[in-house]
Amino acid sequence: MSRSAQGDAGSETPPPETKRVEESLWSWAAVAGVILVTLMWSYWPIVADLAKEWRSNDNYSVGVLVAPAALYLLWLERRALRKCALRPCWWGLVLLALAEFARWYGLTRLFESGQRYAFVLTIAGLVLLVAGRQVFRRTFWILAFLFLMVPLPGKIHNLISGPLQSVATSGASFTLELLGVSVMREGHVIVLNGDTPMAVAEACSGLRMLTAFVVVSAVLAYVVDRPPWQKTVLVLSSIPVAILCNLIRLVVTAVLFLVASGDTAERFFHDFAGLVMMPMAFLMLIGELRIMSWLEEPKTQTQRDPTPG
Repeated sequence: MSRSAQGDAGSETPPPETKRVEESLWSWAAVAGVILVTLMWSYWPIVADLAKEWRSNDNYSVGVLVAPAALYLLWLERRALRKCALRPCWWGLVLLALAEFARWYGLTRLFESGQRYAFVLTIAGLVLLVAGRQVFRRTFWILAFLFLMVPLPGKIHNLISGPLQSVATSGASFTLELLGVSVMREGHVIVLNGDTPMAVAEACSGLRMLTAFVVVSAVLAYVVDRPPWQKTVLVLSSIPVAILCNLIRLVVTAVLFLVASGDTAERFFHDFAGLVMMPMAFLMLIGELRIMSWLEEPKTQTQRDPTPG
């Protein structure tokens, strides 16, 4: 046998199917890259406006973490996504048309939220159009998670913020009275011991905590391996957890108003308390998962050990 023949026999040539798959992947990546650049160019004013909102509005500052968290969740799904077939689905055009309608509505009616939601819908439509149904189904909840980076529309914000502020004022007044503090409420102002006023402003309503805890609970619910009902309970429970943590912060601030200076109380409320409440809320969610595990264990044990007789 000649050397050339031996070399051909010893060399490992990839099968034609592997070459076609690799070429398809490179083509898909190139198309996806071009679309991504075009998307960012088209929506850059909206993205820049979102970034400005995250910096200036404390209630929605957590929005800056949503995109990195979504990328992390995609990284967790990397093995499952490799197994998905990349077959473009034309139904993605429906989502893109819906996104363009939302963008047009937002532009013509001066409704900023419409344009921002259109950005998320466009991302979802492009995933369905370019990558196909399997990838879209696998990443559906991650794509839905991106909606959390968009601040609430003004009307919905007012519908939520006002009641939250009232609940915070009422809850703080009731708790302080239980602690033996004389409280007189005047609207959203609490007068402590008859001579120390403490205003529960809109910034004290707990909306910032609520938006932050919803994002944290959504990520935690996606990561943990639990039944769907437990994941749902975990996300919904972020609302009472946020209200409870904000109530604790208000009560501690009120006590500091009485035993220390107003400046100390203000620094606690805006600086230290904000750092403490997030770990506290996270521990509450972890404790909630543990309680649900305890509720599941007796049921599992009953299924394994049938009743005698």
